[in-house]
Amino acid sequence: MATQGERRAETRGRLLDAAADLFIERGVEGASIDAIADRADRTSGAVYAHFGGKDGLLFALLDGWVDDASAVIAAELSTATTLDERLGVLWRNVSSPVSGDGRWIALEHELWSYAARNPDAREHMARRYRGAWNSITEATHDWTGEWTNVGPAVIGLLLGLEMMRRIDPGAVPDDLAIDALRGVVAGTTRRAERR
Repeated sequence: MATQGERRAETRGRLLDAAADLFIERGVEGASIDAIADRADRTSGAVYAHFGGKDGLLFALLDGWVDDASAVIAAELSTATTLDERLGVLWRNVSSPVSGDGRWIALEHELWSYAARNPDAREHMARRYRGAWNSITEATHDWTGEWTNVGPAVIGLLLGLEMMRRIDPGAVPDDLAIDALRGVVAGTTRRAERR
């Protein structure tokens, strides 16, 4: 017999899976709490009890996948020795992440669209991105020895290139993505040197 903790974890997992599927199919605004609960074979009360509502579900999904991706990136970066290898690690973990069943990046784009119309979601997303930007800025300092605010440009380029690859896979081969990322890092480093 399952413990209460195991049942809660199972319910939470089912709700997250159902929400991920429906957010991708219908968008955040088109996926109702009842539809998510129905898909998970749970009640709408379970959604509120575990996540407080639809936004809580969306944030839990993305935060969980970002945490997973961050762990994989950190492990892979520990063995990378060149700038291109490091940039390749970032690119692979955005374009072909090992976690999230390929759904997380689609939901990242959905969250961006949703946040553009919803101030609470926008603030949550801004906090997440500021953390990612700071991590990238610190990492590039370690790699290049220069302090430049390159994080926003790198994250923006990663997501933009991934979007283009999703639409036309042949348009963004790995070497093009790494060349573009190298250009952003080198360009901001050169700009910082000119100051």
